[in-house]
Amino acid sequence: MIPHGFRYTRAASLAQAKSLLKGEARLLAGGQSLIPAMKTRLAAPSDLIDISRLSELSFVRAEKDALAIGAGVTHHAVSVHPDAIRLLPALALLAGEIGDPAVRYRGTLGGSLANNDPAADYPAAALALNAIIRTDRREIAAAEFFLGMFTTALEEDEIILSVRFSLPQKASYAKFRNPASRYALAGVFVARTAKGARVAVTGAGPGAFRLPEMEQALEKRFHPSALEGIAVDESLLQSDLHASAEYRAQLVKVMARRAVEACL
Repeated sequence: MIPHGFRYTRAASLAQAKSLLKGEARLLAGGQSLIPAMKTRLAAPSDLIDISRLSELSFVRAEKDALAIGAGVTHHAVSVHPDAIRLLPALALLAGEIGDPAVRYRGTLGGSLANNDPAADYPAAALALNAIIRTDRREIAAAEFFLGMFTTALEEDEIILSVRFSLPQKASYAKFRNPASRYALAGVFVARTAKGARVAVTGAGPGAFRLPEMEQALEKRFHPSALEGIAVDESLLQSDLHASAEYRAQLVKVMARRAVEACL
């Protein structure tokens, strides 16, 4: 796979994983982002530290006004967990629509957030639900965590332990999927909270972002019609072989309306 090879270690504890995470070493959870990068030689780690079986990273539990999920929990596990379905069905639905079954059974919440693919689904949920990303050394608000395409606030040797999603009054996620990869060409997560509406977009730009103008409109009237006439700035979006910025701008508006409709 990689000409010079790499060392593989299955970590027996979080402490061991932290001690090994030095230099060009990389963590391996589900491998749905790292392994393809290695195959195409975009990544060439010296060591792979497998943390997929660490029990301290594998939990879903209800907390006061929040749902906490361990970084090692797979997308499938989130989609079928009773607490996720009961307390945060929009997140369970989002997780159940990520990729295909093979990706959902291996990919993890922490891995998705750490990779910060611009078309990933979880970043939109994290922004809309005011999530807190807890690492082995600090807590980072979602608004400060995502810095740009494939870039986050994580230090090189920092490990995501869990994510705490605030519970909204209502929430929903709508996305237009690439028919081949099932990545979002545009996905919109809408949440109605006690402090107002939050609208977060993924897939359309170089990273997930919020739409303040839509949020302000929904705070006045939480209804799809409140979004009529609101334009999406195409300069925030990207054009590629899949879709133009103009097309993505239209998709964002349509997905936002659909998400609000689903909330109602």
